[in-house]
Amino acid sequence: MNIFGIFAAKAEGAFFRICFRERCVSDMDERKRKQAKWAGRAAVLLVLVGAALVLALLLRSYGGTQTPPEGEPETTTVPGEAAAGLALSGWTILVDPGHGGYDGGARCQDSGVWEKELNLAVALETERALKALGARVVMTRREDADLCTASRPAALTKKREDMENRVAMAVENGADMVLSIHMNEYRVRSESGPQVFYREGCDSGRLLAGCVQEALIAGLSPARERVCMAGDYFILQLEQPSVLVECGFISNPAEEKLLLDAAYQARVAEAIAEGVREYVRLTGVSAAQGG
Repeated sequence: MNIFGIFAAKAEGAFFRICFRERCVSDMDERKRKQAKWAGRAAVLLVLVGAALVLALLLRSYGGTQTPPEGEPETTTVPGEAAAGLALSGWTILVDPGHGGYDGGARCQDSGVWEKELNLAVALETERALKALGARVVMTRREDADLCTASRPAALTKKREDMENRVAMAVENGADMVLSIHMNEYRVRSESGPQVFYREGCDSGRLLAGCVQEALIAGLSPARERVCMAGDYFILQLEQPSVLVECGFISNPAEEKLLLDAAYQARVAEAIAEGVREYVRLTGVSAAQGG
């Protein structure tokens, strides 16, 4: 190899060494940039996680569920009503499961279950729903019993005494409202749908009946949507807002099956309670002001 060849070889080697060093430096710089990029992302993620934890602690401290101090009773509130209080606080409501004891009422045509049994089941669910809204509930009965006495005057029929005692319970307990729970029946088995009755001339009863009727339609989506009507029922004689709720037709095969179902009974009760709440909201009256 001549001197020019040696010089060219050395020059070429030097060139490649320089390129290699520059490439190494470039690769190192790229790795550093990637490391810095991921480090930045990790830092942002840590900040977000920290902020979320702080927010969760603040919400728990000021608006979340808190465990009451030892020895204090735990209370529950209805969402949306914590600030203003329960919707029916201060209201005393008489819930009357129709019939009972010797008086079975109507009878389911397919199952043979007596109306009095279904009335009581729905009434007990209604009591629960009303209490959840803050109401004080008075029940005319909690078991299969009538309200007759052994000392009934001979001139007074068992049915009359039973009904008079139900009304007397409302008066004695200072009821602000009366809800009488029943099941309907008709010889034509296709008739269906819940319906609410009020006393003719009682404006507060008419408004309450309308509110409960609309709530039943909204909550149950019955095949037939009925309207509330005036009715001549002994239990509706008081001046307080009072209604008689026919929860459905036990003479209708499909509706009978529904009314025998505990979950459906609870839905009926929730709808009745919702109607009562809507009545109180619309009137803006307190229990002390009455209907």
